[in-house]
Amino acid sequence: MSMLRAACDEDATDGAIVLDAVLEPLGGHGTPVNPAIYAGGRYQHDKRWESADASEPTSVVVIDNVPSQANRLEAALEATADKIGAPRLVLDLTGEDFAHLPPHLPRSLSSLRWPHRNADAYLRDALLDGEAFVKSSVGRSIIDATADSSGALVAWFPQALLYGFWQSHLGSKRTQAKHARAWVSEIVGWGPGSDELVTTAAMKGDPYNIIKEVGLAEHNKDDLIAGWELQEGKSPTEEKKMSAIGHGQVITRPQDETLAPVSFRRITQRATLSFPQLRRVRLGDGYSEEQDAAARTLIGALGLHAHHSAFGRAIALRSGTDLVVIGSESRLDSTEVTINDTASLVKEALEVARAVGVPTEGWGTEPIQLTPNKGLTAAIRATWPDLGRAEE
Repeated sequence: MSMLRAACDEDATDGAIVLDAVLEPLGGHGTPVNPAIYAGGRYQHDKRWESADASEPTSVVVIDNVPSQANRLEAALEATADKIGAPRLVLDLTGEDFAHLPPHLPRSLSSLRWPHRNADAYLRDALLDGEAFVKSSVGRSIIDATADSSGALVAWFPQALLYGFWQSHLGSKRTQAKHARAWVSEIVGWGPGSDELVTTAAMKGDPYNIIKEVGLAEHNKDDLIAGWELQEGKSPTEEKKMSAIGHGQVITRPQDETLAPVSFRRITQRATLSFPQLRRVRLGDGYSEEQDAAARTLIGALGLHAHHSAFGRAIALRSGTDLVVIGSESRLDSTEVTINDTASLVKEALEVARAVGVPTEGWGTEPIQLTPNKGLTAAIRATWPDLGRAEE
């Protein structure tokens, strides 16, 4: 705690906390894993220097990139929010307008899962007690917050000061405040078994081998429960083959082939908490340097807790990519440090922050419950129509 607090002082010179880990697939060294696939069906390839004395850069594939890691860290914060008292706003979709939504969609959206954090359109389009939330005192303070006047974010959206935000959803004539990430993390595979993209084909079997050359008549791909009819004697379009509704043998076509898993010589994760970036955070007019430093300490402690919660044990990134930690180290610049019991670290930092008058209204309280406004409600219903009511 004292180390973190000292690095957050206005005149501190510390650079970063660096967390390094060596990971291994559950199946053991060299077991192929699935890196993230991006637009165009490609992995994120790169060449990087593995060490200062390396003779040439090494081919790597980014298995999990910085934005994806931030999503995982925020999910970990949501899972432990009650334990540490992390502030949340919740968009409630349990009302009658949303009763028909399919079961895989959440009935509430926590602010720890909003795509753009405090700058998210869900916040802009939310209501509090039937009135626009952004016109309430809390809502207005969150919308207007910047890194130089961040009291409302420390109180309600501390994760935004860790993982960054860009207030770009209010219209071109309004604030466009930005704040870069203080926390950066990624998982990289070093020395892939092949520098070439390898694809894999697959086949979905059908024990009855229902014919796929017969077309479908008047079927509704959005609601197949309502039924479908066979239409024989006509040349079916691709969309009306039996495979389009889940029947028949489906052989992967060349254009549908997916990238194959990749075997790596080594897999690592590196996470950094930038103190120069964190020291840009200020509570605003009327607050002292001591209060600013206490707020930064709380934010840094939250970041360490998120990392420990998300990656301090075996992790599942996606299908076929489960990893275990086989070695790790933590350091402040070049000095080795020990980081443990991060929940207690957050609680201690919170106590200090409150003691010196840092805005912490949202910490340890019940989440503010919001509801979608008329436009957002209509958009959700248009995207996910009530199919049962349509039948009536």
